[in-house]
Amino acid sequence: MALTIGVDIGGTKIAAGVVDDGGRIVAQSLRPTPADNPERVADTIADAVAELAKDREVEAVGLGAAGFIDETRSLVRFAPNLAWREEPLQKKVSDLIGLPVVVENDANAMAWAEARFGAGRGESHVVCVTVGTGIGGGMVLDGALYRGRWGMGAEFGHMQVVPEGRLCGCGNLGCWEQYASGNALVTEARLIAEADPARAARLLEIAGGGPADIEGPEITDAAREGDPAALAAFSSMAEWLGRGLSDLAAVLDPGCFILGGGVSRAADLWIDQVRDSFGRHLTGRGHRPLADIRLAELGASAGLVGAADLARRR
Repeated sequence: MALTIGVDIGGTKIAAGVVDDGGRIVAQSLRPTPADNPERVADTIADAVAELAKDREVEAVGLGAAGFIDETRSLVRFAPNLAWREEPLQKKVSDLIGLPVVVENDANAMAWAEARFGAGRGESHVVCVTVGTGIGGGMVLDGALYRGRWGMGAEFGHMQVVPEGRLCGCGNLGCWEQYASGNALVTEARLIAEADPARAARLLEIAGGGPADIEGPEITDAAREGDPAALAAFSSMAEWLGRGLSDLAAVLDPGCFILGGGVSRAADLWIDQVRDSFGRHLTGRGHRPLADIRLAELGASAGLVGAADLARRR
């Protein structure tokens, strides 16, 4: 049984796991990320790998990191949560552990895992969209991970959907993630609560303050109790999410979309509205198959599993 190790490098924690060729995690390790000292991140990864590789035959290691990874899957060109700029992560970690190392964008790794072992099994054309604080993405097209010429493809969240719209953290205006993400959900709920406090009475009560105190968990709780403002915020997010998926379908024509990320934990509140919006905005509707819209199955382990399997296929 071929074993590889996948490592999911986040801003607060580094999760590592030994993965077999069926995508099953056979052992795991978790460490806090030394985000205040990027130079120590490679050492922390190496420690986790050494712990997991002890008494096991491990053939390679895959690292999943949020940010721009170069076309050779070795250099982290930009990772905002870890202050990495042109970081030679592949060489650093490989030198420390003495094993082959592959570096991949975390959303790409998640997409690969879901296509191989999760909600996308059996589909050759899969588009994954992670809906969290922002929006990330990954594509498996014709059975292969699509990365783009420079390794920086599938940054769906930064499609500009509203000319001169809301300022995005990337520096542009009107990006999709400003209207269809967890941050967008909070922004919309706060705007509604400020404009019409009576409509948001329960939401404000749960938040325990004014509109500025509203966060994602409070919106979810209030929506489940029927608060009109919270439900309207979810509806707005779902409408924008469906619109964006219809645009992606016009370009990529996938067999299915897979939605993951933190906001998907409340998917019962919005998934049907996303499907409705997608169908209404799809070009050529009525004359083409509708791509299925599914929820991710592998949860928080998807990036780790995907990184390990990509290392196996290096």
